[in-house]
Amino acid sequence: MPDKTPISVIIPCWRDEALLGPLLSRLHQLATRSRQVLQIIVVDAARSPSCNRICQQHGAQWLPATPCRGEQLRRGAEHARHSILWFLHADAQLLGNPLPDIQTAVASGAVGGAFAFRFAGPSCWQSRLLERLIDWRSRFGVPYGDQGVFVETSAYLACGQHRPWPLFEEVELIKQLRRLGRFVRIGQGVQVDPRRWQRDGWWRRSLHNRLLALAYAVGVPASRLARLYGQRNTSACTSNKP
Repeated sequence: MPDKTPISVIIPCWRDEALLGPLLSRLHQLATRSRQVLQIIVVDAARSPSCNRICQQHGAQWLPATPCRGEQLRRGAEHARHSILWFLHADAQLLGNPLPDIQTAVASGAVGGAFAFRFAGPSCWQSRLLERLIDWRSRFGVPYGDQGVFVETSAYLACGQHRPWPLFEEVELIKQLRRLGRFVRIGQGVQVDPRRWQRDGWWRRSLHNRLLALAYAVGVPASRLARLYGQRNTSACTSNKP
């Protein structure tokens, strides 16, 4: 019999109502069809009444928060009831049913994992090449939050949770998880919205983000980098990173 361990899904949100609705609908559909128990928590930094209404329509728990993605994720985890935490961005798109893969990975002893980097929508040569490069980088480096990071709850707490930062909040957590145990890669299941790459230019956006990652690696504070990142985005707290 397949493992059906309940999952708490935590979604940070910042004025993402148009994208959040379809994601919540898809999660509800997956849970109903496969008879899975999901707790869905939306942590809204904009404290938007419309976001609250969307959550009520889809049976999701709505939590108001301050506009910092790391703090949003920690707040969501504080309210989680289940032994598996799955962190999704509000603009994530799900391919097939990723729930059994997550449950099987944790049941087999993994402390956590993430999905291979894949863009949603029609592909082009630039997106296909970037998918390969980013996926290769995340295998040897750190997969970011837009890759649907999941983690066993006790391991999450033991490794210090997300850092309360507006950017690179998952980096130290994933490094600690890899030291603690097996951190797995699932080949497909979560797709990344490509609209920011299309808006800024596939290579220009990726280069900008790589420079920020390099600056973080040499010790520039995440709060300072978030201000630079925010110059290209409405909010550094919920935007995707390659």
